[in-house]
Amino acid sequence: MALHLVVNPEYPQPRQVRRIVSELLTGAVIVYPTDTIYGLGCDIFNKKTIERIYQIKQESLKKPLSFVCADLTDLAQYAKNISNTSYRLMKRLLPGPYTFILEASRLVPKVMVSKRKTVGIRVPENEICLAIVRELGHPIVSTSVTRDEDEILNNPADIEARFGKVVDVIVDGGILVSEPSTVVDLTGEEPVVIRKGKGDTALFE
Repeated sequence: MALHLVVNPEYPQPRQVRRIVSELLTGAVIVYPTDTIYGLGCDIFNKKTIERIYQIKQESLKKPLSFVCADLTDLAQYAKNISNTSYRLMKRLLPGPYTFILEASRLVPKVMVSKRKTVGIRVPENEICLAIVRELGHPIVSTSVTRDEDEILNNPADIEARFGKVVDVIVDGGILVSEPSTVVDLTGEEPVVIRKGKGDTALFE
């Protein structure tokens, strides 16, 4: 069964964060909280572990995964050709419940990049999630811990019962009020809302 670590959602214990990162560096698949839903993640530079996530999700390798950055400066390393308008928009909204589709830079592993050479990037407003990424020093994969888009698992106990045998670590940040992130494509001249979720879309209309 997966290692179950309870982490304070407001003040993540450094010792617990270091243990999670140690697991990530050895190829672990983790379940962790975000500001929207519980995510399934791993180190973005570990191709074998990314392939495990596709197996767990029962999804095609052709479906690109998003990832979590620590902040806007971190994000700028993994995306290119960000317009001033898009940068100001993200600065206003991040951290927050948004996934932004951007042109991928060369730093992004090929397995994470879509056919359009784009990538989905998040900076969630969740202290646990951000603490993990900061300690690791680079992004982690971010995809919902479900096999069905209509299913939302927001209770760590339910997640453990369902996925405890196929993931390595469950980072328990308590029960979340779950709703998917709003997905916004920033690769064109104007922002395009791909999916309406928790984030306010009034700014894009």
